[in-house]
Order: sequence, then structure tokens, then C-alpha cells
Amino acid sequence: MQKKIEIYVAIDTGSVEEAKLLITKLKPNLCGIKIGKELFTLGGPQIVKWVQDLGFKVFLDLKFHDIPNTVQRACYVSAELGVSILNVHALGGIKMMKAAKEGVNSSKSNAKIIAVTMLTSHDQKSLHEIGIKQTMEEQVLRLAMNAAKSNLDGIVCSALDIKSMKQSLPKEFLFVTPGIRLENVKADDQKRISTPKNATESGSNILVIGRPITTSNNPERKLNEIIESIED
Repeated sequence: MQKKIEIYVAIDTGSVEEAKLLITKLKPNLCGIKIGKELFTLGGPQIVKWVQDLGFKVFLDLKFHDIPNTVQRACYVSAELGVSILNVHALGGIKMMKAAKEGVNSSKSNAKIIAVTMLTSHDQKSLHEIGIKQTMEEQVLRLAMNAAKSNLDGIVCSALDIKSMKQSLPKEFLFVTPGIRLENVKADDQKRISTPKNATESGSNILVIGRPITTSNNPERKLNEIIESIED
């Protein structure tokens, strides 16, 4: 690979103690930690600092989506926590995303700010249910281009979406891919999934992997297996 692929392990647990136990089974030279809504609600900024003190980079996955002024302030205080990545929802529109970028820029942080396009739990049927008439590919591309126009650093999207739109986006744009599953595994609530190898070959820069690692008897070994599968 020409470019090193980063992995962030998604820690979604029912308690801070369980999260801490799981995180101590991983190593910061192998991965970063994604802190989402559940863990942040349980542990607040303190859990972010605890993770950082262990040497891990943090992806704060709160998907801000509100009026521009609120999102600007939320992104500012998130960036001030020293996280490496934070995100907003692209459905909030260009004005909101520009405000989010301004919030990060006004902080002392070098955090990357990215936009969620369509959740990997969505498929064409659910898109129609919420009143979006375009195809999934058209919708994701529109949102991705809006994120680029807003000067964001990249997007969160399914690996299945990257090839069809990469040429329409800035060269240094980041593609952050959740919905990563291993071979021969049932898709559960994620509908647009990809293996680690296929995701990186499609152009993903950062993989967000949760259950395949966190439900393993040996999370560090499973993480190493995934890294080896990508580098083969």
C-alpha cells in the first residue's frame, strides 16, 4: 500500500468500566479509539482524556446536526478536547458544515472534521421511506460534494460508495469507512458492509471496526489479523 491505513476500534459498551477493560486489551501503536454517543454519554469528556492518556488517538463520533451556531460551538469544544477526528452529519447542509469547520479552525486543535453521508444501516428502501428519491449513489455523492464545498477534510461512507465518486472529490479527501465485517459473517444491522481488504482496495483511508474486534476473545490478536489481511 502506498498510504498507511489507520484503524479506529469502535467501543460501544453499556458501562465505562467495561469500555476501559476492553480498551486496555488494545495498543495505541495499532489503532485509535472511536468514542460514540453511548460511551460519551456515559463517560463524558473524562473518558476522552482517559483514552488519550493511554496514548490512543480519539475519533469523537457524535454526528452533530443542528443549527449552524450550535454546531460551530459544539465542534469548537470537541476540538479543544484534543481529539484527532470529529464529525457532523452532511444532511445539515453546507451552511452548517462551514460553521462546523469554523468552530474547529478557531480551536487550538489540528483535528480533522468529516461529514457522515448516509449511514451504512441505510439501503435504497429506507432512503425512499424518508422521502429521498435519488439513488443511494446519487445521494451519497451529493452529500460528499457538499462536504468538500464546505472545506471539510473528508466523509464517512460505505466502502461500496467510494469508487464511483472518488474522482469528483479533492485528492487529499479522507474516506472513513464503518460497516467493516469479516468474511462469512452475517451483516446484522449494517446493510452496506465490506471486508477490511475490500475497503482499503476501494480507497478507504481509515477503517472503523467494532464488533469483529470487540466481541473477540482476544481483541489485540484479532486486530493484528485484520492488519495482516490488509497488508497481504
